[in-house]
Amino acid sequence: MNTNFSWLLKMAWRDSRRNYSRLLLFISSIVLGIAALVAIYSLGYNLQQNIDTQAASLLGADLEISDNQPPSKKITGLIDSLKGQQSKELSFASMIYFPKNSGTRLAQIRALEGDFPYYGELETEPATAGKSFRTKKEVLVDQTLMLQYQAKVGDSLKVGEVTFLIAGILKKAPGQTGIAATVAPSVYIPLSYLKQTNLAQKGSRIVYRYYFKFDPKTQMEPLVKKIEPRLEAEDYNYRTVQSQKEDTGRSFRDLTRFLSLVGFIALLLGCVGVASSIHIYIKEKLNSIAILRCLGVKAGQAFLIYLIQISGIGLIGSILGAVLGAVIQQFLPVVLKDFLPFELATDLSFSAIGQGIVLGLIISNLFALLSLISIRKISPLNVLRASYEQAQITKDPYKWLIYALILLFVFGFTWLQMKRWTEAVAFTVGVTFAFLLLLGMATLLMWLVRRFFPTSWGYLGRQGLANLYRPNNQTAILMVSIGLGTMFICTLLFVQAILLDRIKLSTDGDQPNMVLFDIQTGQKQGVMNLVKQQKMPVLQSVPIVTMRLEQLNGQTSTEALKDTTNKRWRGLFSREYRVTFRDSLISTEKVVKGTWKGEVKDLNAAVPISLEDGYAERNSIKIGDTLTFNVQGTMLTTVVASYRDVDWAGVQTNFLVLFPKGVLEDAPQFHVLLTHVPNNEASARFQQAVVQQFPNVSLIDLGLILTVLDDISTKIGFVIRFMAGFSILTGLIVLIASVLISKYQRIQESVLLRTLGASRRQILIITALEYFFLGTLAAATGILLATAGGWALAHYSFETAFNPQFLPVFVVFLVVAVITVFIGLVNSLGILSRSPLEVLRQDV
Repeated sequence: MNTNFSWLLKMAWRDSRRNYSRLLLFISSIVLGIAALVAIYSLGYNLQQNIDTQAASLLGADLEISDNQPPSKKITGLIDSLKGQQSKELSFASMIYFPKNSGTRLAQIRALEGDFPYYGELETEPATAGKSFRTKKEVLVDQTLMLQYQAKVGDSLKVGEVTFLIAGILKKAPGQTGIAATVAPSVYIPLSYLKQTNLAQKGSRIVYRYYFKFDPKTQMEPLVKKIEPRLEAEDYNYRTVQSQKEDTGRSFRDLTRFLSLVGFIALLLGCVGVASSIHIYIKEKLNSIAILRCLGVKAGQAFLIYLIQISGIGLIGSILGAVLGAVIQQFLPVVLKDFLPFELATDLSFSAIGQGIVLGLIISNLFALLSLISIRKISPLNVLRASYEQAQITKDPYKWLIYALILLFVFGFTWLQMKRWTEAVAFTVGVTFAFLLLLGMATLLMWLVRRFFPTSWGYLGRQGLANLYRPNNQTAILMVSIGLGTMFICTLLFVQAILLDRIKLSTDGDQPNMVLFDIQTGQKQGVMNLVKQQKMPVLQSVPIVTMRLEQLNGQTSTEALKDTTNKRWRGLFSREYRVTFRDSLISTEKVVKGTWKGEVKDLNAAVPISLEDGYAERNSIKIGDTLTFNVQGTMLTTVVASYRDVDWAGVQTNFLVLFPKGVLEDAPQFHVLLTHVPNNEASARFQQAVVQQFPNVSLIDLGLILTVLDDISTKIGFVIRFMAGFSILTGLIVLIASVLISKYQRIQESVLLRTLGASRRQILIITALEYFFLGTLAAATGILLATAGGWALAHYSFETAFNPQFLPVFVVFLVVAVITVFIGLVNSLGILSRSPLEVLRQDV
């Protein structure tokens, strides 16, 4: 076949001159999808660059070693043997008290000694406070706490039994994010005053960290290899700048992969719009293509002419999307600021721009080919025919090949993001199912409208509704694009509501909503008396004993973990177990395997214990296995007698390991107490009384948890809504393009109605009704699917009742419907404002 490329280019250009505005409309559908992907790719590039340059300041040192147990003699010797500068930090959760306004709050206390951080700094206000507080009776307080309790520099803050002066406001610390500050706001105190606070007592969950800065010439890799066996033998953890870089990079790669998939969905939505638009465009070009065939142009040449057209416009659309993405990426650091542990500097990534352009060009052509291949079937006889038969297109075997290529492309793109073929298959199947489900819903709705057509309606209502299934309607594409975008937003609203309702339900009635922990045995009765003085119930008082696992079936940690046939977690041996003992189970647990024994009388036999079923299965621990625990110096042999299913969502004291009565009563222990406070005022009074009388006792207020969860879900929701916005906007662009395209097809309909005597007002009402039906049906479909998804998540994932709040959902419904009607009317005014003859001369 003689295919002179320059001639094909010239013909493509000549044919597009009258239609370039409409071709630009077709491809505008993918602009936002490309923009989203380029912005996210650029974000990933900038994150990696910033992590590489700021990894040292994220860690704050060359080496960190840590554990939740005091250092043994071997670890102390190791620490002393390491040269360079050293700092020490002990961190734990405790209550703080603001004497100025009697405010109390659970905070993360960080007792610091030394010049840490060695890289970066404790960013404070005033700037000198980050250094000066270390040698004085002063503290640094996180800015979230200062704002919450309206505190100022120079005010007092009581930590344990010591009252400190607030030296400065802590704005930033190495590795700290906005989310971390919300969950556990930090208070830095000098380590030299920790003993005076009287907070480091039995049961206190303290993390011991040691920071080191070495000579710049020190080779870290050989040093780490040398000390790693000694650290592992003592179950100590370590981090270096390199490991910090890898861990942080891995976390944010997961984030960018997730965001890339969300952006890719927006691109796929746009491509569905491209496929629909090109289908209509080729139908309009039937006569032109048939005339070219009559003049001797071969079918393949005609196909290439329009492929060149679409490729050229696709390239322009991809470039526009890439440029827009480069602009958008400048704003992503603002969107993600609460999740980033550093200030993100943004640079232009040409590799991201190139990837976006190539991706846009490939995928727009793939979806356009679904209609372009029909050009090969157009005969010269079509000049004499009113239309060509649709059957010729649907039977084209190449169309199935293109469908397969599209699915393969979606799978390939997903695999490049996820690096796991199972996840790529799951995503491809999920996206395909969502599109097919929405398309099926659209088809069903059109069938229902036709089947149960309301003949009793007035003419204008019937005409507007009938337009939903008229020839060349846009119902399916708009249902898919607008419906999917609406579904994203509403699903997010439902998940947020499920999480918050789940916490709120725990506070109903007399359910525990206040937890007191770190109660020493000598304080137990005094704390219980204080609870009763405040006219509150003691719902539960639980003794807790700390221990470590020494052997599993006679094997030590080294021997057990070497057994590759059993996939066991390394922390199985290194973690500190907090267990309790009782003679009966509570409402949040039930035995699912084995037999629960509530009391032991023969102390010479192995003690029967119960394990949480999920923990036992994950670590390949079976009924009858023996576990030897180190109970603060005393070895205790136990046997697994039962598995328990534990409802961790309940506000109860739940445990991985449960002992029977008669074994641990004399072991060193501390206590946890659960009560119910009736309101915020009673909660504030009670917390103040506890902090003043028992400074070492910490409290968890469920109302505070609810506030923190709401804050976190709002921040996460903002990021998800920002990305889902690309899908919504893409749907709106597809809507605009579809309306403009269908405008050309409906010119003859409007002219015919005008000629038959219909007024502008009547046609305007018909148009408004059509787009009202479209908008409401698309939004309702998205909300229906989101409701089904929300119910499934609540029932199967969160295991709670689904009680959706439909007011915000109704607002989304109204907004989608109004925007749809507005766009439809705006794009129809051009026809209605001119006479029928003028419109026919210009557009037909």
